Amino acid sequence: MANRKGKRRRFGAVRKLPSGRFQARYPGPDGLLRSAPETFPSQTDADRWLVRKEAEIIEGRWQNPDEKVVFGVYAEAWFKERDYAATTRERNGSALRLHILPTFQHAVLSEITTPQIRRWRAELLAAAVGEPTVAKAYQILRAIMNTAVDDGVIQRNPCRIKGAGAAKTAERPFLEVTEVFQLAESVPARFRVFILLAAFTGLRFGELAALERRDVDLGRRTVSVRRALAETRTDGLLIKAPKSAAGVRTVAFPASMTAELAVHLDLYAASSRTGRVFTGARGGQLRRNNFRRIWLRAVEKAGLGDVHFHDLRHTGNTLAATGGATTRELMQRMGHSSVRAALIYQHLVNGRDHAIAAHVDEQIKKVRPADSPADDPEEASGT
Repeated sequence: MANRKGKRRRFGAVRKLPSGRFQARYPGPDGLLRSAPETFPSQTDADRWLVRKEAEIIEGRWQNPDEKVVFGVYAEAWFKERDYAATTRERNGSALRLHILPTFQHAVLSEITTPQIRRWRAELLAAAVGEPTVAKAYQILRAIMNTAVDDGVIQRNPCRIKGAGAAKTAERPFLEVTEVFQLAESVPARFRVFILLAAFTGLRFGELAALERRDVDLGRRTVSVRRALAETRTDGLLIKAPKSAAGVRTVAFPASMTAELAVHLDLYAASSRTGRVFTGARGGQLRRNNFRRIWLRAVEKAGLGDVHFHDLRHTGNTLAATGGATTRELMQRMGHSSVRAALIYQHLVNGRDHAIAAHVDEQIKKVRPADSPADDPEEASGT
C-alpha cells in the first residue's frame, strides 16, 4: 500500500492531514479499510500504531471495532464460569449485582477508562458503602477486566488504582481465657462446649456446626474437620467440603476439655456416629442465624462489648501463636494453605520478647544452683 508521497509500506498507510497531524489506515482481516480511532502528532507515532495493529492481526488478537462487547453481558458470562463455593458465589454475586452492574452494565467494555473506575469507587465510598464491600467489588471488577485482557477484548486493564482492592479493617480483639469462660457461662448449657471448642481450637462456626460424633476422638483429644456448614439465601443450608484441601485437618483440644466434652456428647449430641455434635435448642441443625440471638445475649450478659463469634477463632489462633506454634503448625491448625494469616498471628505475639525471656529465666532458676557465680553481678562482669 502506497503513502501519499508514493513510498510503499508493508502494511497500512499513513497520510498527513491539512491540520498537520497524521492519519493511519490499514486493511482489516474482514477486507475493509479501517482508520485508526485517533490521529497522531507525527508520522513515527502513526507508523508505530500500525506495527502494533499488524501484530494484533497476526497473533489473532484483533477485535472488530464495529462489534461492541457490552460489559453487562460479558460480566454475567464471566460470573457463570467461576467455580465458586456457594457462600462465595452468593457474596460475589451480590457485589456484582448491587455495586458494579448499576454503573457499568450498559457500557462498552473497551471504552471503560481508569478515571471512570476511580469515579465509580469514590461514589460508592461517598454513599457510605463499607470499605471492605467496595474493596471486594473492585477486586471482582479487576478480575473481570483481567479475563477480558486474556480474551483479547481489551488491550489493558483499566483497574489501576493502587490499594483499591485492599480494605483497611480495624484489628479484631482476642479474648482472655477468663473472658472465654465468662461467655461459656452465659450461654445455655448445651452451647457451653461449643464456645470453649471454638476458642481453644480456632475452628470456624460452620466447621463446628458440621462436626459429627465420629469426628471426635476423646482418647487422642482431637477433632477432625471433614466438612463445613454453609448457609446461603439461594441454596439454603449446605454441608460441603472445606473451602480448600488445607481445611481438611485434625486439631487437638486441651486435655482439660476432655471430661466436659464427654459429658456434652452424652447429654446433647445426636446419638448416631454421624449425628451432629452440636445441635439447636430443639435438637435440629445448629444454624448461624438462630445462634446469633443466643450469642448477643451472652455477650451482653458477660459484659464484653463488641465481640463477634469469629473473634473466638482469632482468640484460638492467638493462643496457639503465644504457645510458640511455628508458621507451619499455625497454618495446619487454622486450615490455611497460605502463610499470610499465620504470619499475622506470629506478628501479634512478637512484642512478648520480655515475657518469653522471663519464662526462660524461671526455667534457668529451677536448675541453676543458688550460689552460682552468675548471681553476683560484679563477679559476672569481672570487676
